[in-house]
Amino acid sequence: MKEKLEQLSAEVERALATAEDEDRIVKVRTQFLGRKGKLALFIKQLGTLPEKERPIVGQLINQTKNSIEQQIDQKLKTISEKKKKEILQKETLDITLPGRRFSPGKKHPITQVASEIITIFTAMGFQIAEGPEVELDFYNFEALNIPRDHPARDMHDTFYITEEVLLRTHTSPVQIRTMEKLKPPVSIISPGKAYRRDSDVSHTPMFHQIEGFMVGEAISFSHLKGVLTVFAHQMFGENSAVRFRPSFFPFTEPSAEVDIKCVICKGEGCRVCSGSGWLEILGSGMVHPAVFKMVGYDPQKVSGFAFGMGIERIAMLKYGIDDIRLFFENDVRFLQQF
Repeated sequence: MKEKLEQLSAEVERALATAEDEDRIVKVRTQFLGRKGKLALFIKQLGTLPEKERPIVGQLINQTKNSIEQQIDQKLKTISEKKKKEILQKETLDITLPGRRFSPGKKHPITQVASEIITIFTAMGFQIAEGPEVELDFYNFEALNIPRDHPARDMHDTFYITEEVLLRTHTSPVQIRTMEKLKPPVSIISPGKAYRRDSDVSHTPMFHQIEGFMVGEAISFSHLKGVLTVFAHQMFGENSAVRFRPSFFPFTEPSAEVDIKCVICKGEGCRVCSGSGWLEILGSGMVHPAVFKMVGYDPQKVSGFAFGMGIERIAMLKYGIDDIRLFFENDVRFLQQF
């Protein structure tokens, strides 16, 4: 019996030597240690042996069983380690390779230009004020001397929520809200978003605007010209020529458009400036007496000027961009240029 058990152990060793995967080892385990395996046959023969020999043979069978299990476990461990080594070799990282550089994020060109405009005006003593984007008709139109039957309302092409509530078409309502709260002298700028039903290469339904005003005693048109000329020179360069062209706005009188010498052709005339040599950058004027009366200011005692500009337009002129929609497409190739 002892010799047969030794032969069985040797047979297991030979079977494991040729087994190269876990499935094959499982079959070897079943072949030798299963309920109907070869070792089970020795256990069945115990009952046929003399009573004195049974404990000795039983001990030999247990030793053989333990030996076979150890051989199988060792083989499984060897295959597992081999497989792990192969995986590690396939997935090895070459740490000598140079790392991939990630481009640092930058501010959007609209944000950059808005910050530059705000810096210029705050350096001249203007404070920053903000107001709601969902506005009342009163603040957006009527308090700015634009009654319901005024033709200027057609120019704004407004997004109405109700008859009295709308998305503001400019940031000028902040002017009214500020003057309602503060007594003159007051000088503020109000950057923010505005909304109009318009979409083409030079207009978008949502755009960014900065409106500003200065109110106090003896504020004149010369103050307006001085402030806006300083702004134009700091934004577009000291050599930028500036002109004030008569215009009309319901909330200012007199009113003026402010132009600079074309940044593309330098005043010689091109497609961008329609051959005129000039580019409009903002609208301005002296605050209309009717606006002062709406907020409780005495137009006989105070005067002031106001101005407003589209940030997208300033950015387009500053950077020579010919399509406003590029600002909103989030094309990384475009944004990386700023």
